[in-house]
Amino acid sequence: MSDSPKGVLLVNLGTPDAPQSREVRAYLKEFLSDPRVIDIAAVGRWLLLHLFILPFRPAKSAKAYRKIWTSAGSPLAVHTRDLARALANRLGNGFAVEWAMRYGQPSIPSALDRLNARGVEKLTVLPLYPQYASSSGGSTLEAVYREVGKRWNVPAIETVPPFYDQPAFLDAFEQVAAPVLCEARPDHVLFSFHGLPERQIRKSDESGGHCLVAESCCDAIVSANRNCYRAQSYFTARALAQRLRLPEAAFSVSFQSRLGRTPWIRPYTDVVIPELAKKGVKRLAVLVPSFVADCLETLEEIGIRAQESFIQAGGESLTLVPSLNAHPAWVDAVASWVRPPPALEVA
Repeated sequence: MSDSPKGVLLVNLGTPDAPQSREVRAYLKEFLSDPRVIDIAAVGRWLLLHLFILPFRPAKSAKAYRKIWTSAGSPLAVHTRDLARALANRLGNGFAVEWAMRYGQPSIPSALDRLNARGVEKLTVLPLYPQYASSSGGSTLEAVYREVGKRWNVPAIETVPPFYDQPAFLDAFEQVAAPVLCEARPDHVLFSFHGLPERQIRKSDESGGHCLVAESCCDAIVSANRNCYRAQSYFTARALAQRLRLPEAAFSVSFQSRLGRTPWIRPYTDVVIPELAKKGVKRLAVLVPSFVADCLETLEEIGIRAQESFIQAGGESLTLVPSLNAHPAWVDAVASWVRPPPALEVA
């Protein structure tokens, strides 16, 4: 039997190398050139990217990144790296843990090279996205399979599926959120998830007649919406609300970070937050459980811009609940998914 270590590859979405326009432009070009991200005809995608996005957005995004950049670098990269290190310590001997970004650095090919250098013959890949979307989990797995397929010696691969409903994930988020909510004593809790274009939600509906057809389409996970990002997001929100003992009237769900003029899944976070203030909510807490590591979308979009919007609309305080980052409960959850179950004893 081979004594080679079992490989674990954690993959997050990506981040620029620096909070400057040039680096952000390179990152956005790679990210938004992916046909799973902007899922329109190649010519239209090229025109949209090069005429309307890349000439203007890098400078704006770089300014936002500078607000959250740390001395150690991008928060997303720092937290993903820390998770990988903590996981390696938790798993111990017999495992080789690496991390990569779908877009940017460290790249998936470089991480696979490091795992190969450590003699890995079996590999578990964990895309770090709780809810499935073709533009995140689908793209990541496609990239991993494509890169592995180029190699002469192909390792045995298994993948960890979306974990939006897994007790270990939900329990970890509860452990992070509960003390923050206890201290903040919010009037209302908002679960804000990253948004997607409505057309991508409809494309995930293999039945062709369920997603976004009725208000109740995301009330339960059924065969038709088993791959629906919006339905999985609502499942996560309901499960966390139950664990945090939030009455139905005390929480709501919204979707953030929309880009362009095409319809994205609703309701929109940047619309909901000032509306909550105008309705009398004074203390708002926001969880963003589509991310397992704090990043631009949590720290800047919610922690800075949404907070300003909430206060300007009459609110008093907005508390951003931290993401899982490298919390011990999250490390335990990931370890439980990649560590093989104990062998059954034969009487």
